[in-house]
Amino acid sequence: MINDEMNDIVDRIILELPAYNNNYFPEYENASESPVLGSYTCEERDDTLHVYHTVVQPLIYSIVFLLGIVGNGLLLTVLLQRHACLRITEIYLLHLAVADLLLLLGLPFAITQVLGSWVFGDFLCKVMGLLNRLNLVCGSLLLACIGFDRYLAVVHAISSLGSRQPRVVHLTCGLLWLFSLVVGMPNIVFLSVVSTDHGSSQLQCHFHNHHIHAFNWTIASRFLTHLLCFFLPLVVMSYCYIAVVITLRRSQQSLQKQSAIRLAMLVTGVFCLCWLPYNLALLVHSLVQLNILTEESCEARRALAQSLVLTESLGYMHSCLNPILYAFVGVRFRSDLLQLLAKWGLGSACGPLLRVGGRRRVSVSDAATTSTTTTNQYI
Repeated sequence: MINDEMNDIVDRIILELPAYNNNYFPEYENASESPVLGSYTCEERDDTLHVYHTVVQPLIYSIVFLLGIVGNGLLLTVLLQRHACLRITEIYLLHLAVADLLLLLGLPFAITQVLGSWVFGDFLCKVMGLLNRLNLVCGSLLLACIGFDRYLAVVHAISSLGSRQPRVVHLTCGLLWLFSLVVGMPNIVFLSVVSTDHGSSQLQCHFHNHHIHAFNWTIASRFLTHLLCFFLPLVVMSYCYIAVVITLRRSQQSLQKQSAIRLAMLVTGVFCLCWLPYNLALLVHSLVQLNILTEESCEARRALAQSLVLTESLGYMHSCLNPILYAFVGVRFRSDLLQLLAKWGLGSACGPLLRVGGRRRVSVSDAATTSTTTTNQYI
């Protein structure tokens, strides 16, 4: 009885923003799960956020979905064609493409919920929440592994030969998938499908089961997201690529060196650009929910809600950029892709686009050299 009354009180004070927390993704929880967030109510609907949710966000998600499916699908197809002789970084790229594809496959479910209601049932709500967290965590950690592998290949080429064996890399990827699965398992417990309002026919998939325990997992999950999906990969990538840049600058291969340095900076910069705004917005929102920070007005609350949904869309764009950053800049990959397209009868149409700048592009993911190497192994 007391719990029901408390839930009704919380439901009356939450900010009524359409679709603010209506995504099955773990970062979007219903505000009624949290403690009291303020001593005031905001009656006016945020029309800007409503338009973004119903028009702009579905459009962005659709574009990201199509580009990501095509890019990661081509990458996966090319790598699987020569799966028996994959190099070390290509094994990581294979797993990264799988993680990105599974993450992208959840976007149509998110679009459906944004535009209307969750119509897929409680089981798919839990499964898609688990898959989202599994692939988001695993994909981010794989990016860190790729940076660390480049560090070993360029900076410690001789001493790292034992740790860069294919069986070791496959074992590492398997452990990453298992670890990510363990991290995402609580989503099955706390995710459920409920109506947005009492008696409403509109259903949403979000963290609701076990009430305060769901809120506690929400906060814990967010800080795990900050650590595993952003700050840890960013620190590893930054350190490793800085060491790679320093080593390459000391080498004698000027053209390859300059291209590899630019790509290393691009990889780190794009990752930071895509995910830093969202992590900052999510961190602020978590601190507000914990009453560490306070919202002084309805305008501040709306601004925070808008920043969350805008930066979340920016973050998910990274999954369709990965194939471009890690594979399409490599001449070897482009050559394999041209051969594949020629088999499909598309070589004449797509060939000119893929050949542009092909002789000048260099991929850090293909680097396996030290400063004493005399042949061009960056391509």
